[in-house]
Amino acid sequence: MATQLAGGHGGVDKSRAVADLNRFRLSGINTFDCADIYTGVESLLGDFIETTRHKYGNEAAQKIKIHTKFVPDLHLLDICDASYVEKIVDRSLERLKIDQVDLVQFFWWDLSIGSAIEAFMSLKRLQDKGKIRLLGVTNWDALQIEPFLDAGIDVVSAQVQYSLLDHRPAKTLVDWSSKRQAKLLCYGTLAGGFLTEKWLGRQDPGFSFNNRSLVKYRLIIDEFGGWDLFQALIKVLKELSKKHGVSISAIVTRYILDLPQVAAVIIGSRYSDNLASTLSVFQFELDDKDRTAILSVLDERKGPNGVVYELESNRSGRHGSIMKYDLNSLTS
Repeated sequence: MATQLAGGHGGVDKSRAVADLNRFRLSGINTFDCADIYTGVESLLGDFIETTRHKYGNEAAQKIKIHTKFVPDLHLLDICDASYVEKIVDRSLERLKIDQVDLVQFFWWDLSIGSAIEAFMSLKRLQDKGKIRLLGVTNWDALQIEPFLDAGIDVVSAQVQYSLLDHRPAKTLVDWSSKRQAKLLCYGTLAGGFLTEKWLGRQDPGFSFNNRSLVKYRLIIDEFGGWDLFQALIKVLKELSKKHGVSISAIVTRYILDLPQVAAVIIGSRYSDNLASTLSVFQFELDDKDRTAILSVLDERKGPNGVVYELESNRSGRHGSIMKYDLNSLTS
C-alpha cells in the first residue's frame, strides 16, 4: 500500500499534512508517491522527511520511501538532453531533502518527438551515480516499454490505472510484467472517489466538476458502460462491505491487490481522515463468492477499450484534451 499526494486539487494545510503523514508512517505506511509535476508535493514531502529526521532521527527518516516521476514538458521533448534531465532530478532531490530517490518513474508524452530512449538513459546514468535507486515507467503498455529494456534499462515497475472500472492492464501488461519480472503500481483504484459509499444511489452528475481528476474518472465510467452499470457495481460492493464490515473502498482495494503482478495500490490522500478504512484492507480476505458477485457485473462492461493509456494518449480526444502537458518548467 502506498499513499499518493497530488497538487492542483485545492489548498493544503501544510502543518496538518505533515502531521498526518507522520500518522501514516507510524501506522506502517511508509511509501509515498508523488511527481515532479504535482504542484508543491515534493516540497511537502521534503518537509515531512526533514521533520521526521529532526524529531525521530535519521534512521526513521531513511525508512520513508519516495516514488516520484520524471515527466518533461511536451513542448520540450525535442530538446530534452542529459543536462535537462539531471536538473529536474536534482530539483526533486532538493525539494525532497534527500540524496537518493527510491524510485523515479519515467513518462514521455509523445514517443514520436525527440529521443525518449536517450532521456531514459540519462536517468540510468543518474542511477549509476547514486541519485536514483530504482527506475520504473508510468502510463505505458508493454509495446511502449519494451524498447527501453532492449536498450539496457532495468525497469522494475509500471504505474498504471487499474480498477474495477478499468481493466486495461489485464489485456497485455500483466503477462508482460510477469515475463519481465516487473511489478504493477496501481493508481485510480478508487476512481477518484467514485468507488465509495458517497456515490451509491446518486443521480448522474454529468461532467460539472472543477476537479479535472473527477472529470477523468467520470469519463472512465462512460467507457465502462455508463452510470446505470456503475450503480449496479456499487450496489454489489455495498453488500460485500456489509458482509465484511468494511468500507466499499476497502473491498475495491483488496480486489485489486489480489490481482496478478500487483505490488501496490496507490491511494490518494491529503490527510489521514480515512486511515482506519485504508488499514482495514489488511484485516479481511475476499472469497470466491465475493469475486463471483463482482464479476457478475464486470461481465457486462463495455470497456475501456484499447491498452493502457491508449485513450488518454489521443490529445484531441475526450480523455486527452482535459490534461495539462506543460507543468514541469524549471522556472515553475
